[in-house]
Amino acid sequence: MNQGAQTFVLPDFTLQCEVTLPAARLVYQTYGKLRDDRANVILYPTSYGAQHSDIDWLIGRDRILDPTQYFIIIANQFGNGLSTSPSNDEHCGLAEDSFWFTHYDNIRAQERLLHEVFSIHKLALVYGWSMGAQQAYYWGCHYPDKVERIAALCGTAKTTDHNKIFLWSLRSALTADPAWNGHRFEGVPDRGYQAYARIYASWAASQAYYREQPYLQFGYDSLEDYLLRGWEANYRKRDPHDLIAMIDTWLRCNVGETPTFQGDYAKALGTLQAKTLVMPATTDLYFTPDDCAAEAELIKDSTYSPIPSIWGHRAGNPYQNLEDETFIREAVHELLRS
Repeated sequence: MNQGAQTFVLPDFTLQCEVTLPAARLVYQTYGKLRDDRANVILYPTSYGAQHSDIDWLIGRDRILDPTQYFIIIANQFGNGLSTSPSNDEHCGLAEDSFWFTHYDNIRAQERLLHEVFSIHKLALVYGWSMGAQQAYYWGCHYPDKVERIAALCGTAKTTDHNKIFLWSLRSALTADPAWNGHRFEGVPDRGYQAYARIYASWAASQAYYREQPYLQFGYDSLEDYLLRGWEANYRKRDPHDLIAMIDTWLRCNVGETPTFQGDYAKALGTLQAKTLVMPATTDLYFTPDDCAAEAELIKDSTYSPIPSIWGHRAGNPYQNLEDETFIREAVHELLRS
């Protein structure tokens, strides 16, 4: 059962950057029915640029997450334009040295939502793709007794230096637009959106993907049409300030860089007790198989199962990609049966 989006307000919520928001807002959507024993809960945090309506396509009786069996909560991360973000809260700045959101902020807000609204104290699964996978790792490390399973698709617990270069290029492309005044955009960054979308598209899928051109099956008549309508148009739906805020969160992803672990990344992953499915894509350029395999070695109870796909990073969110969806669904259902 889809209940419609709800908002959970956290008064005087202090972020990891030490800014206190008078009223932080966490927007969430639920699917399915919560059992009386509260043992059927799946938390599904959002990915970069996504809102809950963008990623709930995989929730269904015959899809990856089954709402007839599980109570699924999609939590919109801070900065995504629904939950507290620069576009909807004047207290959210963009200065890298004084304001940012972290995944530590996201999971603390989500934990309070689960406890205070639903009296949920244990999760059957945290399922996440990309920045959602990052949040899943934060959950497993910081609330090890509350997470039974993790499915981390195409994401790592720490953003690598190579990944940071990609993120800096996105931030630079947006802020190189003449509309940027050094602090905010004074108009629509048309050139910035165009450059940003083309950088994003070049990393998001593999070289083999662009050689084989599967996007032509979905109504695009050329590569330029695909870049314009399939990438740029979608990101133009998001406020550029929010896009930057989420980049800044991604840049700071490191499960060890929290008050709990004081910079000890290996210790953080070593505390993770959940049965963890580490699932990169074989052609992902952001979160490479080697990086994901190295993290899997640090997790006590992990299964490393890369998606054999030419779709690159997008294999982990296989909308219009039945082969990869089937691979993920079977692995996740096996995890839930364990």
